[in-house]
Amino acid sequence: MEIVPGVHTIDSLSMGRAYLAIDADRVTVIDTGLKGSAERVLRAVEAAGRKPQDVRQIVITHHHGDHAGSLAELAQRTGAQVMVHALDAPVVRGERPPPGPSSGGLLKPLLARMAQAAPAARVDSELADGDEIDALDGIRVVHTPGHTPGSICLYSPRRRLLFVGDAAANILGLRPAIGWFTEDTAQAKESLRKLAALDFEAIFFGHGQPIDREAALRFRRLVEKLR
Repeated sequence: MEIVPGVHTIDSLSMGRAYLAIDADRVTVIDTGLKGSAERVLRAVEAAGRKPQDVRQIVITHHHGDHAGSLAELAQRTGAQVMVHALDAPVVRGERPPPGPSSGGLLKPLLARMAQAAPAARVDSELADGDEIDALDGIRVVHTPGHTPGSICLYSPRRRLLFVGDAAANILGLRPAIGWFTEDTAQAKESLRKLAALDFEAIFFGHGQPIDREAALRFRRLVEKLR
């Protein structure tokens, strides 16, 4: 479903959301859902009037299994270039195991069982803060550590769009990253302040409905509450 021109949300996944950034000459997939979601992502590509071979880039906002779970299959089926921040790339490649939940109290063992590790996948490009991705008139990588060390957001200044992965969520209202799986809460809050300085009209979350109007204003109100 197209939310704003050139951006389609894939909300038929069993957990969370992925997105398609569609340009005249390419499709960029932003996150891939849990393992087993590749077919749904490709159906969304076709529903947008494109073909699997039009997928040229896959960008992963962070290594968690609900975002990178279908990366290996999608990369194999499309041949797309895979982009991940350098700090999360070793986990995505399977060189380092992902950490378990960072909190949860008595629920922590249950949460650990629920969390699906993503199958190991190739990484073609290790991203860093400030890198540019050729999509949506230019997407800038914004390193937003905290949820994971290599969490990134994707910002299109010309179109005033922001993809935040799990740096924030819009579940029962706009809120910070889900705490159970956030590795460094203080760092995550600092990353939110970094995002609040950007100028954007629409914001897209890994969990929860996108906000397509006056998103920066609402986001800044959230950051003010965190002070």
